[in-house]
Amino acid sequence: MEFVFWTFIILSFGIAFAGLIYPIIPSVLFILLGFILYGLFFTFDDFSWLFWTIQILFIILLFGADYAANLFGVKRFGGSKAGIWGSTIGLLIGPIVIPVIGILIGPLAGAVIGELVVNRTPFKQALKIGFGSLIGFITSVITKGTIQAVMIIIFFIYV
Repeated sequence: MEFVFWTFIILSFGIAFAGLIYPIIPSVLFILLGFILYGLFFTFDDFSWLFWTIQILFIILLFGADYAANLFGVKRFGGSKAGIWGSTIGLLIGPIVIPVIGILIGPLAGAVIGELVVNRTPFKQALKIGFGSLIGFITSVITKGTIQAVMIIIFFIYV
């Protein structure tokens, strides 16, 4: 039975990493689900106040990293709020419309379209902003993936 419990815990962590590629999946909730499943299946005694404090700080960092990377990528290349919103919408829609490659095309196209339609930005500048959005997204995935991995490593240290 222990094998089944660990399967559910590891599966929740795996889904969290899938959320890096499919941002509609709330990664942080699946990491927390893994912690809670461990507590329910085994014991919460392994989790001290220090464990929860560290994890909560990482959760805050995850939310901040996601927003900051996108904001940095678009703003750094001269984008506006329209580019940020377009990038975010493209990030959510892209993988659904064009599986696999849509995760890269979505934020780029969304930022470009947002800048072209809302601000009437010249195409060349809008494309530059779109690439900034893509760089921000890739930076975000790497940063969030690292933070999630550290959270899970800390989990295994405690258990």
